[in-house]
Amino acid sequence: MKTVTLKKLNRRGGWLLGLLLAVLSGFVATLAKVQLVDGPRISEIRAITSSSVAVPAARGILLDRSGIPLVENKASVSLIFEHPYFPDRSSAAGQARRNALLVSLLALFEKHGADWLDPLPIQWNAAGQAEFLPEMETEIAELKSPGKLNLNTYATAQNCLDALAERYDLKDYDAVTARKLASVQYGMWRVGYTTSTPYTFAEDVPGALVSVIKENSTLYAGVNSKVVPIRSYLDGTLAPHILGRVGAISESDYAAHKEEGYKLNDVYGASGIERAAEGWLRGHEGLNQVMVDSNGNAETVRVQEAVQGNTVVLTIDSGLQRMVQDAFPKYMTQFESKRADVPIGGAVVVLDVNSFAVLAAVSYPDYDVTAYAENVAALAKDPAAPLWDRVLRGTYEPGSTIKPSGALAALQEGIITENYTYNCTGKYHFLDTTFKCDQVRYHGGRPLNVYKALVDSCNSFFYEMGRILTYEKLNAYRLSMGLGQKTGTELPEETGVMDSPERRALLGQQWFAGYNIQTGIGQNNLFTPMQIAVYAATIANGGTRYRAHFIQSVRNSTTMEPLLVNQPEVLGTTGVAKEHYALVRSAMLRAGTYSGGSAERYLGGLPVEVAAKTGTSQVVRSVNGVPTRINNGIFITFAPYDKPEIAVIAVGEGCNNSEPTMPIVRDIYEYYFGSMGSMVKEQAEGELLG
Repeated sequence: MKTVTLKKLNRRGGWLLGLLLAVLSGFVATLAKVQLVDGPRISEIRAITSSSVAVPAARGILLDRSGIPLVENKASVSLIFEHPYFPDRSSAAGQARRNALLVSLLALFEKHGADWLDPLPIQWNAAGQAEFLPEMETEIAELKSPGKLNLNTYATAQNCLDALAERYDLKDYDAVTARKLASVQYGMWRVGYTTSTPYTFAEDVPGALVSVIKENSTLYAGVNSKVVPIRSYLDGTLAPHILGRVGAISESDYAAHKEEGYKLNDVYGASGIERAAEGWLRGHEGLNQVMVDSNGNAETVRVQEAVQGNTVVLTIDSGLQRMVQDAFPKYMTQFESKRADVPIGGAVVVLDVNSFAVLAAVSYPDYDVTAYAENVAALAKDPAAPLWDRVLRGTYEPGSTIKPSGALAALQEGIITENYTYNCTGKYHFLDTTFKCDQVRYHGGRPLNVYKALVDSCNSFFYEMGRILTYEKLNAYRLSMGLGQKTGTELPEETGVMDSPERRALLGQQWFAGYNIQTGIGQNNLFTPMQIAVYAATIANGGTRYRAHFIQSVRNSTTMEPLLVNQPEVLGTTGVAKEHYALVRSAMLRAGTYSGGSAERYLGGLPVEVAAKTGTSQVVRSVNGVPTRINNGIFITFAPYDKPEIAVIAVGEGCNNSEPTMPIVRDIYEYYFGSMGSMVKEQAEGELLG
């Protein structure tokens, strides 16, 4: 029994040993195959790195109301720094190599007279000292922020340069070169420069310069060219305040929109429609997959195509806009003898009275948006303030153009009728104050009804309306007509000022009853030209106030299918009876076309009858460094009188009266109701834009 058992155990041990040897042989064979046969291929696969790189999408284009391009895109060559090949600054030696490469690259650009992107908001002044660039408060705050240089808010431009010089080891370079090197590397830092986020060093680079860099690829390691779409303005001086511009996305905009896929190296609307319509204009990025093997060989595969942003169609008539921009300085210069010694400035607005679509909005002086970056410092210091949007941000006393609102309020409140009269002697007495009426020479001290008071622009009549109505009722009616409040446009605008005890309290001032008298003729009130245009258009259409707007529609960039069409949006009505509007409009017709005054000389021969009201307001401005009282001329109009289509208002700064603005307004009506205007209107009603 014992012998049999041992034999069985020996047989079992042999089987187990054989099985173990077979398994081990399998492992050995597999290992040999992996190492000897498949080893090189597996090693190659493991050595490949893969990164996703965004493909920039073209922004949507901007068209005028007739489909004429205003802002497009053009193919441009940009120079980018590719992270895998560009010198790494993680070591002192790497930082030195990066600085040396940049010095050579910057010198090459200067030799070719080419521009590079300079994101640092610091410049050298005439004395050779560092100073912050104007109009760049947001960028300066970002530079000093805890996420960047972590400096105090009161840190100077030189403090910032010193901190950057320490960060990028620039102590051995002269101040001018060090600032350039700091700017480039700060830009790389700011956008989060990585393999998936290349840095754009320059845009629209000349072909000859690109060729030199490619021929010296060893010297300029990691510097590569890339074809990208960039903004192209058909005319950079046309409506710059409306169209606006794009720029590098700010830190605050990035923080607010990073969940939407924005990156710190993206462009973003900086102002105007470019900013207001950012969500529509921004395209959808494409995607490339970049694979790099152990030998540095790269292969790029397009994973997703980029999609252009939507087309935004504006309400602006580009031909009318250009004509007004050219006419404004021409006529202001011709009336130099009737203007104060201040820079030419002002605004013109043309509104469709049945929708409040903005057909033209001219802020003068203007500027060339394509040269903004290189001229921003000079533009910001220009005493004429070309960067200031006078249409939406400038505020002016309305002068006598406010009188129709007082007439409408008094008629609607039943304080007066069309037969009510007031006897103006040229002086209006209230308590211990005497106010003057300079227009008594026109009405000769005779009793005036409301019609005659408007035609002759009698101050005393409207002083009396101010006393009776008081600021409360006047302000309520004026608000209903669009004054003293935002008009609802897509662009930033001022609220304006309505005089009141509350406003005086904010200024630390006491309210006096005599202010009711002054507000009767518009004193101590400040309105934007757009508000004044809305006011004129509300009178023209009989009391309906619409939302003023610059965007007519948004369309798919490929199919032109409408994604948004702006319909007239009613914001309110005045509640004033139609017969009261009819009376006031008839007086404005007389004042504009038939009164025998200066307006008739310009408006009397037009193909349509124009209703109008002149205004002059007094302001204090610096003239040759001395505070001086000067006048602004204001002119409000609408036409045709019997069936109004458009309202036109003009403001001329430093004008003794509104006459210098009148030929501008005349030219607008000739354009709009002449053959050119008919052609443009016909185009706007075509099938393309609907």
